[in-house]
Amino acid sequence: MKRVGILASHNGSGFETIYKACEEKSLDAQVVLVISNNSEANVLEKAFQKNIPNYVINAKIYPNESLDERITLMMKEFKVDYIFLSGYMKKLETNLIKTFENRIINSHPALLPKFGGKGMYGTNVHKAVIEAKEKISGCTIHFVNENYDEGEYILQKKLTLDENESVESLEKRIKELESKAIVEALQKVIN
Repeated sequence: MKRVGILASHNGSGFETIYKACEEKSLDAQVVLVISNNSEANVLEKAFQKNIPNYVINAKIYPNESLDERITLMMKEFKVDYIFLSGYMKKLETNLIKTFENRIINSHPALLPKFGGKGMYGTNVHKAVIEAKEKISGCTIHFVNENYDEGEYILQKKLTLDENESVESLEKRIKELESKAIVEALQKVIN
C-alpha cells in the first residue's frame, strides 16, 4: 500500500477525494500526512477529524529555515511514496522536487499547456478560459517539476462548455471532473 502526503493551502478538496478513494479501496494507498502553509486552512481540520497527522509549515513559524527542506524531511519521516498538491499555493523548490522526482502530482483545472503558469489557479483559470471563448476545457493531472504546470502529463479529461457558461458553473463542473481524474491518475501511477 502506497503512502500519500498532501500539500494544501485552503480546503483540500483533492485530499478529500483521495482519502475517500483510499477508504473505498478503489485506491491502494493511504493518506499519512497533511501539510499546509496556511494555519487557517480548512484541510487541517479535515485531516484532524480523520486522525491524519497535520502540520503547518510556513515562514512565520520557521522564519530562519528552508521550508522546502523541512517539508522534505517530514515527507521522508512519514515514509511518503507520493505527494499530491491539493491547491497548494507555493512554488516547490528544487530539493523537494529532486527528492521526490516523478512522485509529486498536481491537478490543474484546465487543459495544459493552455491556461497554465504563474497566477493561473482557481477562478483565474476559468475566467481566462471563458474570456478566450474556448469551446472545451477540462483538467490536467501532471507530475511537478521546477516550472509551474510544465511537468509530464499523467492524464487529461475534457468537457464541452455550455453556451452561457459562467465562471462559477465551469468551476463546479471542472471540480467534479477533477475528482474522477485525480483517482484515475493515482491508480495509473501507483499501479
